[in-house]
Amino acid sequence: MTLPKKVKLVDVGPRDGLQNEKEPVPAAIKIELVHRLQQAGLREIEVTSFVSPKWVPQMADNAQVMAGITRLPGVRYSVLTPNLQGLNAALAAPRAQWPDEIVVFASASEAFSQRNINCSIAESIERFRPVAEAARANNIYVRGAISCTVGCPFEGEVAPERVAMVARLLKEIGVQHMGVADTIGVGTPIKVQRAMEAAIKHYSLDDVSGHFHDTYGQALSNTLTALHMGVWQFDASVAGLGGCPYAKGATGNVASEDVVYMLNGMGIETGIDLDKLIDAGKFISDFLGRKPNSRAATALLVKRAG
Repeated sequence: MTLPKKVKLVDVGPRDGLQNEKEPVPAAIKIELVHRLQQAGLREIEVTSFVSPKWVPQMADNAQVMAGITRLPGVRYSVLTPNLQGLNAALAAPRAQWPDEIVVFASASEAFSQRNINCSIAESIERFRPVAEAARANNIYVRGAISCTVGCPFEGEVAPERVAMVARLLKEIGVQHMGVADTIGVGTPIKVQRAMEAAIKHYSLDDVSGHFHDTYGQALSNTLTALHMGVWQFDASVAGLGGCPYAKGATGNVASEDVVYMLNGMGIETGIDLDKLIDAGKFISDFLGRKPNSRAATALLVKRAG
């Protein structure tokens, strides 16, 4: 299959990337990060999550962050809403502050589902049914994600058949787009290809995306594999922010800067200004007191410094 001419990146740094940071990140910093990402050309940004602050204290300022964003036309702002309570909280704000898209996620691993959200896969999907219905009734797009599609910290390898099963169940409740996630970064190209093929049994290529973590340095290889399959939408995280608290040694999402650098070198259009993206990553990394976890950013910042 020919490579796509254009790729759409969803930057999940403000939500997935920051949610497990131990030290509080002020709402003003999160808002500034979103602004810098959209100024760099990102048109899909996962901003925050509406979850219990008991479980994810870093996202307790969700309403404040959504209220503080200066929205640009053509940018889609998404939030994670794992249950109806979360969706209702997101919709309690004035309409202008509503998300354009909500995200729900189920695991392809029963053990991970139990550990992460305290219920079975089947129970989690039934929990999402009213969420998807209410969101679509309010003209809000529903994006789904399947976690642990190739490996689980508790179960080990995950069979593609389980990915296909979860994709089918999410499709049945009204989820419009499916992200295939290598949550702990153990995937390799063939494993990722099989997981993608499983999702594509129930979703078209235009409604499937990849979400790869870089624990073993395979995220760009896995992205390239998906590109050769015709997949043209991917999640990435500025400065490589993120990780999985349940998997020892798991690192963040693939860095947005590294993906853009690779795509630029392949002549694939993203609409993203790499220099501005690197600046956004440096901004949040400076606040967190560490260097960006992006090889492209590290190299280009050194080059820029002369």
